[in-house]
Amino acid sequence: MDPTPVSAILHDRESLEAFYLEHLPWVRRFVARRVDDADTAADLTADVFIAAIGAADRYQDTGAAPRAWLAGIARNVVAMHHRRRSREHTANGRIEGRALLDESSTDHIVTRIDGERAARLVLARVAELPATQRAVVELVAVDGLSLTEAAAALGITATNARVRYHRGRTRLRLDLPDPFEVMT
Repeated sequence: MDPTPVSAILHDRESLEAFYLEHLPWVRRFVARRVDDADTAADLTADVFIAAIGAADRYQDTGAAPRAWLAGIARNVVAMHHRRRSREHTANGRIEGRALLDESSTDHIVTRIDGERAARLVLARVAELPATQRAVVELVAVDGLSLTEAAAALGITATNARVRYHRGRTRLRLDLPDPFEVMT
C-alpha cells in the first residue's frame, strides 16, 4: 500500500482516515515512550494528529517520509505538554483534566505504556545528553527514524545528524553497561 500524501489529508476524508490509520501505531509508541499516564498519552496522540491536520497546508515534500514530518510535530506536541505541565504544577499544583475513556481503552493504553517502560528508562539516560545529540538519538535509536528522516524532522543536514548521532552514541556507550555483560 502506498503511503498517503500529506497534502491529500486536507481534501478528502478517506485520505485523512488512511493517513491516520497508517501513522497511528507509530505516534502511539512515540507518545507512550515519553509520558507515563494513559489519559495523557491518548490526549497527546490526538493532539499530534490535530496539529498535523493544521500544518498539512504548510507541508513541504523534501523527499523524507511523512513520518519525519510527523515526528517533528509529535516532538513539539510532547515538549509543549511537558512545559505546560511544569507551569501548571508550579502555579496551581496538579490540575486534573482527563478525557473519559471506557475501561477497555484505558486498559489498552496502560498495557502500551507498561510495554514502553524499558524505552522510558533508556530515554532517561539519553536525557543526560546535550540537547542537540539527544534529539537525534531519540528519533533514530528510540523512534526508528532514519538519519535522513531525523535530520528533516529537526531541520538540520543529514551530515550534521550523523555527527550528532555518533557523538551521542559514543557518550551512551561510556555511560550504559554492555547488555551482554549483564546477561552473563
